[in-house]
Amino acid sequence: MSRAFVKEDDAGEAPIIPPRAALPPGVANYVTPGGLEKLREEMAELEAERSKAEANHEDEANRTRQLTILNSRISALNNRLASAKIIDPANQPSDEVRFGATVTLLTLKGGKVGLKRVFTIVGVDEADVAAGKIAFVAPIARAIQGAKAGQKVTLRLGKNEELVEITEIFYQTT
Repeated sequence: MSRAFVKEDDAGEAPIIPPRAALPPGVANYVTPGGLEKLREEMAELEAERSKAEANHEDEANRTRQLTILNSRISALNNRLASAKIIDPANQPSDEVRFGATVTLLTLKGGKVGLKRVFTIVGVDEADVAAGKIAFVAPIARAIQGAKAGQKVTLRLGKNEELVEITEIFYQTT
């Protein structure tokens, strides 16, 4: 068959579907109650988007492409929801850095001395560095897990090392 008789849209490449945030093999999928709610909201949005795409019969090639992407994203999200293990920060030990803790670190040596960092340790799907939320599998979160307020911890950030003090540990109880 000549290329003249093939619709351009039909000859397109398979859609690229971005993966969800990485969760190391064998690591539990911990989420906060708020994180689980956001995952459920994301599922509702994806399902609404899929219903809308299914109803659109104007451009069949684009419809098929959209449905492929949406179904793949829904499948990945279903896997995350099915494996979610809810950890309520309110049930964590208040004097120790654990999942769900909001932590304040003060740089004592290396890096920018006197720099204060505040972040909350959350699940991989909840992580948003700009919003001050880091995944519990991130190197900085792993380095301070189990530490107590006033404790000094060495962080290895790439080739650099910093000595930090945990100045505050707080758990949101909503």
